[in-house]
Amino acid sequence: MGNDGAIQTKGEILIADDEANIRFVLAELLRREGLRPVECSNGLDAVRLVKSRRFDAVIMDIKMPKMDGLAALKEMRTARPDLTVLLVTAHGTQATALEALEYGAYDYFTKPFDINEVRIVLRRALEKARLMETLREIREQAVSRYCFDSIVGQSDAMREVFQLISRVLDNDVTVLIGGESGTGKELIASAIHYNSPRADGPFIRINTVAIPESLLESEMFGHERGSFTGAIQQKIGKVEAANGGTLFLDEIGDMPLPLQGKLLRVLQEREIERVGSTKTIPVDIRVICATYRDLGEMVRKGQFREDLYYRINVMPVFIPPLRDRREDIPLLIDHFVQYYNPRLSKFIRGVSQSALQKFLDYPWPGNVRELENMIQRTMLLAEGDTVTVDDLPPVLRSGTGSGAPATPMPGSLAATHDALNELNLQSLLDTEDFDTPLAERLALLTDHIEKYLIRAALSRAGGHRQETADLLGISRKSLHNKMVRHGLFDE
Repeated sequence: MGNDGAIQTKGEILIADDEANIRFVLAELLRREGLRPVECSNGLDAVRLVKSRRFDAVIMDIKMPKMDGLAALKEMRTARPDLTVLLVTAHGTQATALEALEYGAYDYFTKPFDINEVRIVLRRALEKARLMETLREIREQAVSRYCFDSIVGQSDAMREVFQLISRVLDNDVTVLIGGESGTGKELIASAIHYNSPRADGPFIRINTVAIPESLLESEMFGHERGSFTGAIQQKIGKVEAANGGTLFLDEIGDMPLPLQGKLLRVLQEREIERVGSTKTIPVDIRVICATYRDLGEMVRKGQFREDLYYRINVMPVFIPPLRDRREDIPLLIDHFVQYYNPRLSKFIRGVSQSALQKFLDYPWPGNVRELENMIQRTMLLAEGDTVTVDDLPPVLRSGTGSGAPATPMPGSLAATHDALNELNLQSLLDTEDFDTPLAERLALLTDHIEKYLIRAALSRAGGHRQETADLLGISRKSLHNKMVRHGLFDE
């Protein structure tokens, strides 16, 4: 057999069998697959080797001297729960096979076995082991990233946040995280999950704004095949996928009212129904919600269900905007510099005092997310090992003493007044000029006025898109399209 398709691992595989010819055949197979075989002839030595060395897998006979394969398997799984074990037996009764699988064997073979079958199953077993190892590393990285040490802040406001979330780690109480965009609501939700008893379960996020309303129900609760046009197969929803872990509902204030009722049932009954099905499916989940909106005010306006509000507002946590905790800015700068140095292949030690003052003066309307992005950009621009004022982006470098950005942000009052000046309606209403067709003039007037009104609404809503759309009486998607057409994202 050639090496085409051979497993590329450099790991060791233990072969435990009291028959020398079986060990020889299996060892040759492993070498052709690019693996290193290690051999022993009894179960006792196999257990000793597994406890002393890191094998990728074990191929072991069930009938061996000193300790049989099933007893050895039990001890191996105790020492290495993640170990992949393949069993070989000349006594391949169904009872023996079921017992082996019950004890944690990946698969078994009956002598005389097909060498090609062994090769295929071994490849699959090692691939699964590598995937599980990758998942373990990802989980460890997630736990490290979302530990409370990664949530930077020593201000009184952040200390209060830490105290609140520390009280909800060991129970499944529903948490409602409030705060402006970019303050780190998802980071807080992730930290709660990965520091709770549900840390080994999934952390599933649903952003109700990012998913079209027509697809949101299916995305949340799943659907059965044929339940609607395009439903060509059954789909598991994200609520069901979160079973055993945490469901994070981001921007819950933007969830349509009909779905709010279905979510209420999930919280009350801990069960769901897929779209197109009447069968109830139990779910064991913890729910964490986040929003930038004032849900209490939305309840008063009839825009959010009162019963759902009280269900999710068991433990409210408010993340303060960065402008209200400026004493945390130096800590955040140092944190991001240390985090991005190896990722950007830089060796930045810190920022100069004058550059730091620019960071402190800036109002940070995008909060911690904007600061993080600004640090990355600044580190890329920096030529030395210390960030100076000359390395800062123009929005920071040319800021005034109050920290106001030089260019008006979308939705700011300054941008609104600029839009008013841009209208120049008189030129479009010039009665001496009839070279431009009426329909074209009206279209230009409409565009100018629409752009002005959107800017004014953005200003009134503090830049929040959903509130802006509500003020204008249009959908958020329509607002987004209009902002793109008028270039408001580029301001």
